[in-house]
Amino acid sequence: MTEELADKLKYLRLGGLLAHWDEYLKYGAEKRLSHGSLLTHIVQEEHRMRKENARKQLLRCARIEEMRVIETFPFEKQPKLDKKRVMALYDSSYLAKAQDILWLGGTGVGKSGLATSFLVHAIHQGHSGRFVRFPVLVAELYRSIADHTQAKVLKSYANVGVLLVDELGICDVEPVQAGHFFTLMQMRHKKRSTLITSNLGFGEWKGFLKNDHLTAALIDRLTETSHVFNLKDCKTIREKLKQDE
Repeated sequence: MTEELADKLKYLRLGGLLAHWDEYLKYGAEKRLSHGSLLTHIVQEEHRMRKENARKQLLRCARIEEMRVIETFPFEKQPKLDKKRVMALYDSSYLAKAQDILWLGGTGVGKSGLATSFLVHAIHQGHSGRFVRFPVLVAELYRSIADHTQAKVLKSYANVGVLLVDELGICDVEPVQAGHFFTLMQMRHKKRSTLITSNLGFGEWKGFLKNDHLTAALIDRLTETSHVFNLKDCKTIREKLKQDE
């Protein structure tokens, strides 16, 4: 490859073609491909590599703390969880319908693992995503008030294709924080899917939101177009770490 051709490939941002130029020529010669067939192969490979790079970038931007996939979830250890319903939803068009999914139940029953696997699956399908714990989210919304960036912060979360809010209700919130969280959920309502996990049942939400009317409105919005998995009767499947003696 000449330096002039390399510069043109760089200008066109065809990094894959630049990096694999000799490999493509060798492949075409070995397979005795016509010019058209070789060009088709090159375009397909460039497309594949760009999609893979885009997927990796989306995963990095999602800030997922612990990568999970549905294939490794131990359904056999959680017999009271309706696997058929979970898998039917996993492969459904809930994203296209901008439906929400809520997992409610005790600690260690698999809520975060399931929600994360749904988020990862959505990203593999090309959707943007974001994982955020509830305390982190409301703290960020609260800080945005001080520097007058609340509109920007709300918009950034509102525009995410799939938002996973983990551990909803694990901390109490101030009225202004509750109001901003409600605003965010309202902005996403019927526009983009939100995944939520919580140790608390709906009847306990007013305890951390501290506002009966806002709590009722929030639950009404979230349940209007959502799928709810109640795991309160499920047992913990989290492996306990053994203490060294």
